[in-house]
Amino acid sequence: MFSGKSEELIRRVTRAVIARQTVAVFKPAIDDRYHQTQVASHSGRSIEAHAVQSSEDIRNLVYGNTPLLSSANPLPEVIAIDEAQFFDAALVPLLTEFADAGVRVILAGLDQDFRGEPFSFMPEVLARAEVVDKLTAICVVCGGPATRTQRLIGNRPARYDDPIVLVGASESYEARCRAHHEVLNPVLR
Repeated sequence: MFSGKSEELIRRVTRAVIARQTVAVFKPAIDDRYHQTQVASHSGRSIEAHAVQSSEDIRNLVYGNTPLLSSANPLPEVIAIDEAQFFDAALVPLLTEFADAGVRVILAGLDQDFRGEPFSFMPEVLARAEVVDKLTAICVVCGGPATRTQRLIGNRPARYDDPIVLVGASESYEARCRAHHEVLNPVLR
């Protein structure tokens, strides 16, 4: 978190719009930290998005009975998805399907959960991507490159057995480097 993932997605979508490309932007409905129907960065930039529950919702909006575009142009030229780690694993074949159809897919998401372990299906997404830009934040402890998301509960590190998904921002998370990232063992209180 706090590495600029959403900011970069917004920047790339904005460039596609300037280039007059057709764009569809999606976000998980569970992520309502800043806005219900916008992808928003921590710095305050935002773009309109379709808030959806699942990858099937994305499929239905792109291909379904009420597609985003006309039958003459059935697919957007660019599909952007923020907070991809919050979707289900069916997102992987859907992204592959879009890419195989010539759609430029822009994805933003975490590759690791708060424990520092691979986040669900994200390693498979990374393996299938043509280009991966791994952004880093700044460790709040030492100022070094932060690749980890430190979850805090009551200003203390979260326990290993806490739920993986907890939507939050600076009230619940900090950017940390490997050396300063902590997860409490579940037997310790």
